[in-house]
Amino acid sequence: MTTTEHTPLDFSSVRAVLFDMDGVLYRGSQALSGVNELLGFLADQRIAYACITNNASRTREQFSQKLRDMGIDVPPQRIITSATATGIWLRTQTPRGTTVYAIGMDGLREVLFDDGYFVEQEERPQYVVVGADFEVTYAKLRTACFALRAGARFVGTNPDTTFPTEVGIAPGVGAIILALEAASDVKPTIIGKPEPALFTAALQLLGIDANHTLVIGDRLDTDILGATRAHIPAAMVLTGVSTAEELKHSDLQPTGVFDDLPHLLAAWRERTRGSAH
Repeated sequence: MTTTEHTPLDFSSVRAVLFDMDGVLYRGSQALSGVNELLGFLADQRIAYACITNNASRTREQFSQKLRDMGIDVPPQRIITSATATGIWLRTQTPRGTTVYAIGMDGLREVLFDDGYFVEQEERPQYVVVGADFEVTYAKLRTACFALRAGARFVGTNPDTTFPTEVGIAPGVGAIILALEAASDVKPTIIGKPEPALFTAALQLLGIDANHTLVIGDRLDTDILGATRAHIPAAMVLTGVSTAEELKHSDLQPTGVFDDLPHLLAAWRERTRGSAH
């Protein structure tokens, strides 16, 4: 496969990079090629970065440890998950003591319940919040459905119906959300990509504006659409969910498309050398 660019990226203006994680830095438990080389290049060029992920299954510390286990050193404070953004958003909407029924794993439960701001409740909670749950059961879905039909507000960490693993494409949070929406007739408020909350939080973290930032993602429907809505240039790598064939039939197009991170880095280095001359 050859590298494709729709329009040349202006790498010279980039002062920060926002990485998606699944399908960009790794698949499942396998690091993808070129990650450390690109991180080293960013360090040499004094370009900041953060990782923004719709994956709400883990805490930021757990994500950082997962990356270290794969030989990638990213500190927790440089990781922003859709669960993190969901917790921040809910606190702007509700007072302390708000009752919540949550379907989710450590990444969501820590954000919601560790500091006591929200109260966990199954019967008639004020909110139903859904994140990644790899052991979701019918009983959990039934409890959430009853709560939604009784008037609870519905919040989803992200809309991803699938996510990439080392053995193939697996069901994501969005699949659970769609099941509950169909059963309850209640539409959720979505916090993660392609909504702008994750991008806004990351820009604030790095102290940089959208015009000097580059998003690197693998999904048209979340990474590229979200970057477009946030007015941030975006590069797509073909190592995750969206394919070159999908790009041919999509009205939504990233600024640049690359086979993988090594091809992206090669193009960036070439442009950097060219501008130096």
